[in-house]
Amino acid sequence: MSQNLVLMLLGGALLRISAFSTTYVNYVKPGFRPFLIAAGVVIFAIGVLGLIRRAASGEHHHHGPKVAWLLCLPVFAVFLVAPPALGSFAAARSDAPPPPAPQVLDAYAPLEGDRPAEMPMSEFIGRVFSDSNQTLKDKRVKLTGFVTPARKKGQWYVTRMQLACCAADAYALKVIVRDVPPPKPDTWVQVTGTWVPTEIDENATGVIYAELAASDVEPVEAPSEPYE
Repeated sequence: MSQNLVLMLLGGALLRISAFSTTYVNYVKPGFRPFLIAAGVVIFAIGVLGLIRRAASGEHHHHGPKVAWLLCLPVFAVFLVAPPALGSFAAARSDAPPPPAPQVLDAYAPLEGDRPAEMPMSEFIGRVFSDSNQTLKDKRVKLTGFVTPARKKGQWYVTRMQLACCAADAYALKVIVRDVPPPKPDTWVQVTGTWVPTEIDENATGVIYAELAASDVEPVEAPSEPYE
């Protein structure tokens, strides 16, 4: 009986974070929602059917090892203390792959107008390292992410985690922010500034970061979809 109850709890936990809330986006991409809901329904149904079969057969033996109930602890954790999206602690230990060698790409559209252009972190980094037309030059942009401390004094990163599939394979997209004191780590901010050109040394090792000279930093609410 305990196995069936655990299945029902597990299925209920999946449904809670996917069908009845958007908590699931802290762990997987939004496109996985239908699969999580389907899995939750199936697991919950298997647990219910197991209980019905036991009741129909007259089996009421439920004195199994008490340690088996420890399997419920992860399920209770999802119900009571759902882990948040990955933040600065994970970002400090994860980086995006090194930028590709400079190549001629003309796919990025020019940035029109005088208003700051709001763009994803991945697009900004792509324009920095792969845009032959340097469409970022002298243009103001807005980047939204959370604050990650940097080792170098006077610098910090505006960061967004990117998923390939789920939180387990997430990596950090970081942009160095200059000229503005660092807010508290994990604070979500919108940074307005201009690109600081960086010369890429082909013989350099390690990750090379794009840089932004900030003119304004505003705290913002964490987005409903924290990952790119």
